[in-house]
Amino acid sequence: MTHTELFGAFSTLMSLLSRANYFNAIFQGKTRPHAFSWLIWGTISSIGVAAQIAEGAGPGAWARVFGSSTCFILVIVALLKGTRDVKRSDWITLIVALSAIPLWIVTKTPVWSVLIVCTIDTLGYFPTIRKSWDHPYQEAARSYLFSSCSAFFSVLAVEHYTLSTWLYPAVLTCSNSALAGFLLWRRHVLHDKSLPQETHDT
Repeated sequence: MTHTELFGAFSTLMSLLSRANYFNAIFQGKTRPHAFSWLIWGTISSIGVAAQIAEGAGPGAWARVFGSSTCFILVIVALLKGTRDVKRSDWITLIVALSAIPLWIVTKTPVWSVLIVCTIDTLGYFPTIRKSWDHPYQEAARSYLFSSCSAFFSVLAVEHYTLSTWLYPAVLTCSNSALAGFLLWRRHVLHDKSLPQETHDT
């Protein structure tokens, strides 16, 4: 086994752990996913995988193949067990993100495709972030940390480094870790607000 295949296997394992943790949290009633985010991520991730494969990412694309396919499963699960807190801003994000897909179709070069994919994928975090501002416990922070690790190992697993093969997993490494950090921060803030305040004599 080559080092890229080894990192590709680690990346896929981290992605599997991420999804297993997320599905478990959903069916335990702890996590309520936002269908819009997962629809955007599934659609865009499929495009990103196609660009990676076309540019020779090799094992660096393994986890993304697994991840993109499970995103669509999560869309269905989210419609059944996810949040019903859908605002106009979520619809706007979904429409803007999906309307950018024709730009990908028009764009002939993999580099521009990946740049567009990274932009739209990042937009996909908005509905989840908006919902999690008030309900940070409805998302599994650990799953996003596993996803960040998966994306990081994907970068290391790339066989041929071009902007098209490493940029998307690099962005996912940052965005997933940022979302996990955001969830933990909001939990800390809300926990502190729920504690009784000390009173002092004046």
